Amino acid sequence: MKKVLEVKDLYVSFTTYGGEVKAVRGVSFALNKGETLAIVGESGCGKSVTSQSIMGLIPTPPGKITGGEILFKGRDLTKLKEPELRKIRGADISMIFQDPMTALNPTMTVDEQIIEGIIQHEKLSRLEAKQKTIDILHLVGIPGPESRLKQYPHQFSGGMRQRIVIAMALVCEPEVLIADEPTTALDVTIQAQILELFKAIQEKTGVSIILITHDLGVVAQVADRIAVMYAGKIVEAGNRRDIFYKPQHPYTKGLLNSVPRLDREEAELISIAGSPPDLFSPPIGCPFAARCDYAMEVCDRVYPFKTIMNREHHVDCWLQDERAKRLLAVK
Repeated sequence: MKKVLEVKDLYVSFTTYGGEVKAVRGVSFALNKGETLAIVGESGCGKSVTSQSIMGLIPTPPGKITGGEILFKGRDLTKLKEPELRKIRGADISMIFQDPMTALNPTMTVDEQIIEGIIQHEKLSRLEAKQKTIDILHLVGIPGPESRLKQYPHQFSGGMRQRIVIAMALVCEPEVLIADEPTTALDVTIQAQILELFKAIQEKTGVSIILITHDLGVVAQVADRIAVMYAGKIVEAGNRRDIFYKPQHPYTKGLLNSVPRLDREEAELISIAGSPPDLFSPPIGCPFAARCDYAMEVCDRVYPFKTIMNREHHVDCWLQDERAKRLLAVK
């Protein structure tokens, strides 16, 4: 499949009074045309920082991309200046932010906020931009958009606000859409509607989607491939079937076990004991070792090599080493 976007060995740090926070530590992945890639993990693992790096939205200072490449159409986005990034941001790569109420300007009507992006990136008259706004609101399922153009964000429900934010991101027909926790603040029924909307839009437009989430239920419905992120690193990645039916990393297994399931008799949820490591001074070995039931001495001392399970599935875990497999077999 054709690669639309490729992130290679990305490092991002933030300088604070307490020291340097190493938020993203060597992240690599590719996004193919027309697919949905989900990046999952606990809060603070570096998911949103990775997405903001792609968009060129890391505030400098205190943030800084200290290494790696973000390749889009043969150009390294980390090397571009702000005026060049502004031409790409919103036109070729768009982002849906976590909270639609804070993403929208409460003092501007809906049409003003959407038309602003169209005029910025496309040579259209205001009348043409208005018609395009109506068309995109139809596409995302806003009923009677002609009569709602002059309304303000507070006059819409949470689900409708999220649809407006999606419309703003799609109106310039981007090749890549980054959705950062797009269903977090919504109830289950509206979540399902938004996820169906993503699938319908992808079928119609062919847009490639990066979905940032901690909710594996969301991932199961829409993702083609999944990257599991922990302490600034991608510890496992594979297609949906690999991750849900053949997980190899203990952290991935822990995430799956902590999801409520109807086919499980136990009423109590199985949580992952402990807390993520301090990224002011991240561990030199496997970052999950302190919370892992299978941790060995080597896990604390050396970061595990990448093990290729198949063409799409890879994992960073010492349990895949043949010596560890023999040891576990003896036990």
